[in-house]
Amino acid sequence: MADAVVTQLANKLAEECLAVQAETGEDRLFMEVGEVLGASSQTLEEAFLTAVRTRMANDKARAFLARKLRDHRGKGGA
Repeated sequence: MADAVVTQLANKLAEECLAVQAETGEDRLFMEVGEVLGASSQTLEEAFLTAVRTRMANDKARAFLARKLRDHRGKGGA
């Protein structure tokens, strides 16, 4: 049960942090938030950083696929 709460909190915080990062342009804000978390809860810090990195990796992969498809279609493909 405690793991589920930590995961839920980390996911919500990650979404909020990434939204603030996007608006402010501070691309390493999540590291600062991680440091704040680490001062009081290493467990939440680790879950948060995992949640942020997972989302960032997902966004990069989706952007990569979108570029590949755009390039393919630009060459007369389907």
